[in-house]
Amino acid sequence: MSVLGGVPTGKVRYDNLKPAVARVLGFSRARVEWERWVAFRSWAGIDAFYCRPGLVGAHEKGGVEGQIGWFRRNHLVPVPEVASISELNALIDQWDVKDEQRRIRMRPQTIGERFAHERALLAPLPVEPFEIGRLLTPRVNMHGQISVRTNRYSVPIHLAGHQVRVMLFASHLVVYHNGAEVARHERLIAKGGARLELDHYLEALAHKPGATALEQARAAGTFIATHEAWWAAARREHGDADGTRALIEVLLHRHMEHRHVVAGMEAALRVGALTADAVALEARKIAQADDSPEPGPPPPPAGTAGLAG
Repeated sequence: MSVLGGVPTGKVRYDNLKPAVARVLGFSRARVEWERWVAFRSWAGIDAFYCRPGLVGAHEKGGVEGQIGWFRRNHLVPVPEVASISELNALIDQWDVKDEQRRIRMRPQTIGERFAHERALLAPLPVEPFEIGRLLTPRVNMHGQISVRTNRYSVPIHLAGHQVRVMLFASHLVVYHNGAEVARHERLIAKGGARLELDHYLEALAHKPGATALEQARAAGTFIATHEAWWAAARREHGDADGTRALIEVLLHRHMEHRHVVAGMEAALRVGALTADAVALEARKIAQADDSPEPGPPPPPAGTAGLAG
């Protein structure tokens, strides 16, 4: 609505969109609406008018569906290749601006010119902004991760065991602790995924204001050439995301001594074993060898005890 510069007045027609309508009640226009949608309508002062489902309601939508089809065919076919939802949204904004110069069929005015007349009919925007995010309060697990809608996201590892506040939006989420932002992630769409930031795990290794956690760990000598080499090899083998995830799993072996983990990475790297389990296995072997008692002098031959002197 901030793009429009105001709020539409009168009845606004909706085609039973799922974020708004929980259930259609029979053949009437009555609807069971979702709680967040009711809150949004109340904030904006919108009087919703729901079209009838199916073919009987097709004529109630005017040319809206036709124009949506035009936009999809001209901008979203083939599907744009983008790195993130934010990049896609930026492209859509550009296409919307360009679309203002278009004329629909033989109409004398462009879309932008026609909207200039309609803009005066909009009601003013409410003074207070509407919080579109949903508040969640998950607890950080021992691996420095939170679970949000079946997916896992990393937060700084020192927050393990703490409860945090999460504002969940359509395309991203923001994590807060003690009123300060501690993490921000693009939202995962599929279920059972994980989005992990390496810095969230390195920050526990060193503390130096004004530097990223990776810079801190390198400066402190806790993230050394062995880490770099294993990380680079893992990314070549598994790809950037999975290679970095494998390194994070290695760093999560915090019950092992740092020197044993590094030695385990060196051993795994020599044989091309680029998984966290392989590093843990090699590190345990090295730790067990270090804990073995030093061999003592050989026992005296049988029958010689007490002969000395």
